[in-house]
Amino acid sequence: MRWSSRPSRTWIPCSPSKARRHVDAATDRPAPWRIHAQGDRCLLIVLGDAIEASTGRRCLAVARLLRDATLPGVTDVVPSFAAVAVHYAPPGPTFSSLAASIEQLLSHGIPEDDSAARDVDIPVCYGGEHGPDLQDVARAAGMTPEKVVALHTRPGSMVFMLGFAPGHPYIGVHDARLDLPRRASPRTAVPQGSVAIANRQTVIYPSRLPGGWNVIGATPLKLFDPAREPASLLQPGDRVRFVPIDAATFARMQAEQP
Repeated sequence: MRWSSRPSRTWIPCSPSKARRHVDAATDRPAPWRIHAQGDRCLLIVLGDAIEASTGRRCLAVARLLRDATLPGVTDVVPSFAAVAVHYAPPGPTFSSLAASIEQLLSHGIPEDDSAARDVDIPVCYGGEHGPDLQDVARAAGMTPEKVVALHTRPGSMVFMLGFAPGHPYIGVHDARLDLPRRASPRTAVPQGSVAIANRQTVIYPSRLPGGWNVIGATPLKLFDPAREPASLLQPGDRVRFVPIDAATFARMQAEQP
């Protein structure tokens, strides 16, 4: 999917005729969430229309709430930027019955609970062979490469979700000055560990993959290892701080990876 260069967007349900709007029991006002059918075996709980940390935390809180509730027939709960997908299987609940159960769970409000989040430092070697797009990003943003790195390494970034490939994190939201589009020509192969930005977000490639994001650096850490528990280094909700390292440190840390 190609995102626009703006950080916010509208979520469009597959089945708008089946959308359910709800009332918050505490305020008697329209609830800050909507439920839509997504085909015949999935429903979507939409919690916002923009990529924001507060919305992301609510998505994670709703996902935890639903997993803990172990609703009959639910096979998976998947949080994303501004919505939570709930997959279910026949002959279990219908859309209406499952939506009613979820409405009951959410009717007393949604906490923005980040107590399960971890603080994770990600070392990054910026520019040079590890960050071939850093100079272009700096020119497009009208600043020096050093300023790009300074903005990127500011604290406060959060892992919104994992997707596209195992262990592939979507991290944000960065300073508005890093609101840049993806590359006009995607690469057929981006090296493992590449740290790339677009649309005020960062992704880290867990393996050699095609991609069109702007590669500004690389981390020596292994993002995904099926022999590790958990296999993914980063988890949704984690607070990430990017830490600059030099090429020699990168080579040493990479050699130390199992």
